[in-house]
This record gives sequence, C-alpha cells and structure tokens, in this order.
Amino acid sequence: MTSLQQIQKLLDNKRRLYNQPSFIKNDPVSIPHQYTKQQDIEIAGLFAAVLAWGNRTTIINNCNKLMSLMGNTPHDFIINHQDTDLKPFIHFVHRTFNATDLLYFITFLKFHYTQHDSLEDAFVPEKTYKHENVEQALMHFHNYFFSIEHPERTRKHIATPARKSACKRINMYLRWMVRKDKQGVDFGIWKKINPHQLVCPLDVHVARVAHRLGLIENTNSNWKNAVLLTGQLKQMNPRDPAAYDYALFGLGAEERL
Repeated sequence: MTSLQQIQKLLDNKRRLYNQPSFIKNDPVSIPHQYTKQQDIEIAGLFAAVLAWGNRTTIINNCNKLMSLMGNTPHDFIINHQDTDLKPFIHFVHRTFNATDLLYFITFLKFHYTQHDSLEDAFVPEKTYKHENVEQALMHFHNYFFSIEHPERTRKHIATPARKSACKRINMYLRWMVRKDKQGVDFGIWKKINPHQLVCPLDVHVARVAHRLGLIENTNSNWKNAVLLTGQLKQMNPRDPAAYDYALFGLGAEERL
C-alpha cells in the first residue's frame, strides 16, 4: 500500500510541473487570461469552464469564437447589447451547448450584472462564506441561475450537488476565481470563498488516477467522491487542497497513469 506521504511527494512534484504559466496556453483557462477587467475575466471564465468538455483545442477555438462575437469585451456586451446584436449567436454550437443555451446565459448574465458588480455574488450573496466546502455555494448558484424564466434544456449545463453531480466544471471555475499563488494560472480575484473551502474538480481522468492511488474507493465521478477526494487532499495541504487538481489532471490526461 502506498503511504499518504509517498502520494503527497508524487502529487507535489506533479503540481509543481503543471502549475506553471506554460500550462495556460493549451488550457481553457487561457480564455479568461486574455482579459484584465474583473467582470471580463468572470464572464470569459464561466463560458470557458462550462464549455470545457471534449477536445481542448476545440474548446479553446469555440470559446475564442464566442468572445469574438461579443467584440472581445464580454462585460460591456452583456450589459449594453440590443436584441439585434444577438443574431450572429444563433449559429453557435459546442457539443450539446447550442444557441438556445447561449442566449439564456446571456440573458441571465445581463440580469445579474445590472444588479451586482461581481459574479461572485451569484455564488455567495452574503459577505463571507462560512460553510466547510462549496456545496452550498454551488447549490445556491444553480437555483439562482434558473430563478428567471429559462429553457428546460439548459439545466443540464449547470451542475449541482443536489443531483449528486461532481460539478467538475463549476468547481474548476471556482478554482480559477478563488485560488491565488505566484504561478499565476489561477486568478484569485474572489475573496468571499477561501481556498480551503474549494472542492477538487473531479472528472473521469482525475477519478481514475485518484482510485489508482488509493485516495477513493471507486472511479465514480460524483459529488460523494469529489468530497472524499478533497478530504484526502486536505490531509496533505489543509489550506489549499484544490492545488492538487493540477497533479491529478496531469497524471490522468497528460501522462495516462
């Protein structure tokens, strides 16, 4: 049986390898890195995270296409667009995410940003977030996101722990917005949630690696395993367990452990 100390040594080495500026270029996080304005980073990051499944080159190309449709000023577009400005969006599609979904996202974001300065308020309406992990924040975001009239089909694009989903893409988005270190891959622009409250993004690659390492008992990509994995990672790094997402992803997607 591999000891937790041995696993930590492996993951620390891989975290240092992948948590580097060179990681940005070929990852969906490159999309929000094109911007400096906080609201632009938030909006570009949300779309990049939600569309982050499938081939990474295709993800990045489609996200860049979407940002271009918004004039590469996503916040200004969200706030000030007219209905006639939406016509070019009707042909947008990424896997099962289509124009119906996209137009609702735009509607919701305008609804939100006309009342709030930051998308962080959509996850944490109070001044600080006091729960052990982000489960309540994810459920609040899901409920709030669909609190206005919406197409039923779009619900599948925003996961929630209430449905036992691992919420991989939204947890990745929170990692981008909340974590901050000297490497600069993550932005750390949100302050209501602390890094120790993040849940490690769990997909099939990460679940497979975590199971091989004995960190979880099976390869199921669900909320229970995401929390269990994060608990194991907290034993290695109580303040910043999601930092190991780099290592687990790299071992799974890049190195095929």
